[in-house]
Amino acid sequence: MTEPTAPALPVVRRLPRYYRFFSELKKNGVKNISSRALSELMGLTASQIRQDFSVFGIKGQQGCGYDVTETAAELGGILRLDRRKKAVLIGAGNLGRAISEHMDFEGKGYELIGIFDSDPALTGTVLRGLNIMSESELAAFCLANKPEIAILCVPTEPAPELARLLYDGGVRAFWNFSHANIAAVCPDAVVENVHLSDSLMILSYLYDKNC
Repeated sequence: MTEPTAPALPVVRRLPRYYRFFSELKKNGVKNISSRALSELMGLTASQIRQDFSVFGIKGQQGCGYDVTETAAELGGILRLDRRKKAVLIGAGNLGRAISEHMDFEGKGYELIGIFDSDPALTGTVLRGLNIMSESELAAFCLANKPEIAILCVPTEPAPELARLLYDGGVRAFWNFSHANIAAVCPDAVVENVHLSDSLMILSYLYDKNC
């Protein structure tokens, strides 16, 4: 039997945006929306939206468009938001603190179960209702609690060693805010790299090109 083809990454990367728009529409009491109306909201073509949705079997109804509540639920299921994945955050500095305090982990399918930092002055202080632990406790914590996801908010230099320690502890996915190449030390792990400086440079290019 032929294995189903995995969706192209650009399509997958549009899913959270679709989910966000449908969630807002649901919150605002919208019942149905056509691909044309959605395209005007999102800045995509109606054809692109229909093609993306067809990859995942999401269908609208002729003359009615997409049922907003139903489609939001379908998108949430595709993104696996209905299954809480245990996550740990490494690095409780300014970036780690901002992420831990302001990110809606539960609404995105995660449960933050541990926060770690190398600074002894932070050990034992409370962040998001959790006691910050020393990085020296990380291996034992992973063994006992089996986190699946790690959020790396640490400098580039210590990141590979920490990633390997986490990988040895069973972590197989990394939300990586460091500039380290985590895929090089954990080749079969899933890594989502977030480079804020890259985004800022792209903004500079787009500004000079369009303004």
